[in-house]
Amino acid sequence: MKCGPYDRINHMKPIAFSGVQPSGNLHIGNYLGAIKQFVALQNDYQTFFCVVDLHAITEPQEPAELRARTLEIAAIYLASGLDPQKNTIFVQSQVPAHTELGWILNTLTPMGELERMTQFKEKSGKHESVLAGLFNYPFLMAADILLYKSAVVPVGEDQVQHLEFTRALARKFNTRFGETFPEPQTLLQKQGARIMGLDDPLKKMSKSASSPNNYIALLDEPEEIRRKIKIAVTDSGVDIKYNPEEKPAISNLLSIMSRFSDTSIALLEEKYRGETYREFKSDLAELVVKKLSPIRERTRELLENKDELVSILKDGRERARETATKTLTEVKEKVGLSA
Repeated sequence: MKCGPYDRINHMKPIAFSGVQPSGNLHIGNYLGAIKQFVALQNDYQTFFCVVDLHAITEPQEPAELRARTLEIAAIYLASGLDPQKNTIFVQSQVPAHTELGWILNTLTPMGELERMTQFKEKSGKHESVLAGLFNYPFLMAADILLYKSAVVPVGEDQVQHLEFTRALARKFNTRFGETFPEPQTLLQKQGARIMGLDDPLKKMSKSASSPNNYIALLDEPEEIRRKIKIAVTDSGVDIKYNPEEKPAISNLLSIMSRFSDTSIALLEEKYRGETYREFKSDLAELVVKKLSPIRERTRELLENKDELVSILKDGRERARETATKTLTEVKEKVGLSA
């Protein structure tokens, strides 16, 4: 096969994999905790970033909305700075090896290990009836990661347990069938990795929040961003100080400003010493508007004329399938399944 620019750039680099679900409105917590980190990795790793639409359907989705959100996430990836010449960008469901490897891994683990998953306990507690897909979610996530023999996985704090589960599955498979998978390492953003809700700084910012005032969506208009930050809850007192236990609201806003401006919180505390919450929030709003406007505009361009987007996803699908098929063939041979 002819070697293209992608192959020359990424040859022999360690592999990084991650993905974002196409459910709800993607917000600044998703951007700062995941996509911004994806962009930072693309020069040093061979990267596979997908839209994990199969994960999204572990909870009921409207088909038309799911399809639209899938393209929207892919467009946001590109608009945020992911270069399709440096990254494999694709849709999870278009690479069947994900579900096939997921089933094989599913046969190696006792149910008790799944029942201990914190995220399953939290999500299942919100529903009277729980779908089996939600229970088996960790197997599909493990397959996503192991299929590309990933060295690192950028994840949020809520996914760390799932990555440990993936590492354990890799060890289990390697012990039983011979060395096959590397144990992927966690890449966790430290300060500012967990962005909290604007209306409740004690709970994580969420795409599924009942109020849109909980989050700033990446595609929000400038005036909507300004409005949401203006009404964001603050703490008692006047000091603009980072103290998550005593001042969770202003600490969250400081984290957001720090991550968007790439400025340390200590420097921001010094800059805003003696300033009012109103002045600080006004500056924060303008910063977020400035950073998100190019992403919003480029995303809309890609969605209005989908030819470029569809072409990039098709190319990414073929790249992903090539790598995934190679791994799956190796796995089948070791497990004893027919080629």
